[in-house]
Amino acid sequence: MKLDVLYFAWLRERIGLSQERIETEARTVAELVSELRAREDRYDLAFSDLSAIRVAVDQDLTEFDAELTDAREVAFFPPMTGG
Repeated sequence: MKLDVLYFAWLRERIGLSQERIETEARTVAELVSELRAREDRYDLAFSDLSAIRVAVDQDLTEFDAELTDAREVAFFPPMTGG
């Protein structure tokens, strides 16, 4: 399946991209992260501490075990703070 993957804040800085369109066989967000980490060191570094990353699938905040069935977009970003 093809997915748009978006990176925000320090994830964007570490990976060097704000977004990319990828072809993936991943069935969950966790599997997608594993695929990305295996690509290059910059992805491995960016995803080295998943407790510091939040994820949204098709703009809905979710967890790393979320299914990607019919997903069009996955966004990764640091925790949000209010104020």
